[in-house]
Amino acid sequence: MASLTDYAKNLLARALVGRQPSLPVAAWAGLGTGGTDAAGLSGEPAAASGYARQPVTFTGSGAQRNTAPLRFAFTTGVGTLTHVGLYDAVAGGNALAWGTLGTPATLSAAGTITVPAESLTVLAD
Repeated sequence: MASLTDYAKNLLARALVGRQPSLPVAAWAGLGTGGTDAAGLSGEPAAASGYARQPVTFTGSGAQRNTAPLRFAFTTGVGTLTHVGLYDAVAGGNALAWGTLGTPATLSAAGTITVPAESLTVLAD
């Protein structure tokens, strides 16, 4: 993922100086049409399209990579999705990181978008 959100940067800064923030206990991935450091992912499809964030588990000693494929199922077309984001909740919550998909995904009808295992990388640098 290309960028940590401002929320995640502040969370890490507090952790580094021993202020013991409440760290996320799980992560969910979402798809969208854009993103910024201030807000994270933008343009998430509506739930009415069958869209839902997917739980994601990471592994690694430095760069963190998703351990399993992420499958986003849609009951209707949603157009072109270009970005992926991480959140600390399945709905709402705090945006943690965001970046562009390697290849934009276009759905003009019901279907599935899959993010392969080990293709979603998080590295704080």
